[in-house]
Amino acid sequence: MLNGTISYWRQKLTSGAITPTELVEEIDRSIQEHNPTINAYISWDKESALSAAAQADLSLPLGGIPIAVKDNICIKGAPTRCASRMLADFRSPYDATAITRLRTAGAIPFGRANMDEFAMGSFGKNSAYGATNNPAAPGHVPGGSSSGSAAAVAGGMAIAALGSDTGGSIRQPASHCGIVGMKPTYGRVSRYGLVAFASSLDQIGPLTQNVEDAALLLNVLCGHDKKDSTSSLEPTTDFTAGLGKSIKGARIGLPKEYLSDGNDPAVKAALQTAITKLTELGAEIVEISLPHAEAVVAAYYIIACAEASSNLSRFDGIRYGHRAENTNGLDDLYSRSRAEGFGPEVKRRIILGTYVLSSGFYDAYYAKAQKVRALVARDFANAFEQVDFILGPVAPTPAPALQGADMTPLQIYLADIYTIPANLAGLPGISVPCPQPAGARPVGVQLLGKHFAEVDLLRVASALEQALA
Repeated sequence: MLNGTISYWRQKLTSGAITPTELVEEIDRSIQEHNPTINAYISWDKESALSAAAQADLSLPLGGIPIAVKDNICIKGAPTRCASRMLADFRSPYDATAITRLRTAGAIPFGRANMDEFAMGSFGKNSAYGATNNPAAPGHVPGGSSSGSAAAVAGGMAIAALGSDTGGSIRQPASHCGIVGMKPTYGRVSRYGLVAFASSLDQIGPLTQNVEDAALLLNVLCGHDKKDSTSSLEPTTDFTAGLGKSIKGARIGLPKEYLSDGNDPAVKAALQTAITKLTELGAEIVEISLPHAEAVVAAYYIIACAEASSNLSRFDGIRYGHRAENTNGLDDLYSRSRAEGFGPEVKRRIILGTYVLSSGFYDAYYAKAQKVRALVARDFANAFEQVDFILGPVAPTPAPALQGADMTPLQIYLADIYTIPANLAGLPGISVPCPQPAGARPVGVQLLGKHFAEVDLLRVASALEQALA
């Protein structure tokens, strides 16, 4: 199993203790040993990685560092399947902007990480290529939809990884696997080349072994991109600038709505531990209210499914993607291609999204959900007039069992109740692991910051991480 952060391996590479080629070989050996039981990777192209390693420029910020990539982020010439039969044979003709920036910084995109199909899921069980196991809690789910990215990092099969977060799909699997996961402010990282699920919610971000590595990756990933109309013009900065600095005097809000009796005892204990440590560091904990917290799940799934219905309409069996054989006319081609290509959860969300966008229901559901979204954003704006950051759980429970009692779709959707609000409001959020007793499943806590306040958010997250160590 591979150990060591980006900083650790950069020191090894620049000192000559290991070459980029040897590092790729190390990762390949770890994948071959552990992936059969964890299923974090759908595929990996060792030869392409070795070719890039042979040309690696170690003077660059991430020179020679292999990075795992979620299967919905396009890599030129590589499969981009979104863990779906619909795109089983698709190879991307171009690099996503995030991949271009990784390459420019000297990193080596390596491997297609497993995921919930088209990023729709919270447990990593909706993949056409099989469920991902949790290396930090064997027999339990790793979280989703960035299941493979989180499992690869937690399982010593990747130094760091890229994921995407639509309603918590980076932060929740990071919490379940005991690593760091960060969703930047919406627009901080270009979505060009990210296969769209819900365009107004999706955001690429890092899954890493510590907060410093998340900051190092953001230094590379962030910045305006003219290819993405939603890309922010906000100037980039050095996201490591606040690491190691005091958080004394920081006002951290604790929403009373997040102190639910429904939270698992381990989640309650982790949150209390974080409160204690932050207080010891000189931060002030302030009780706040997010009045529309109960409505976020309903609003999110109406908006996300509506956008998914629109975005996934392009997969029709005509231009690219799976095409059914021996069809009887155009309508039969459409319906059978989509029925064969999409899995059950994707179909469920497309149907729901089409319904709420249909004539007679648009105003009753979709328009109201957008109004709730505005209220949620206003709740956060009001809260940030009182506090600098917001603390809460990442998920109501630790990772559920991979096999066992089935949960209803609604129960599964509620697993994202604490992460969804950041996506609706476009806020940055980070999951920081809390130490657990031996043999216990990992649990993380979540910190949210103001728009484009990633430097300050990382400062507090790093201080908490060090205090919990």
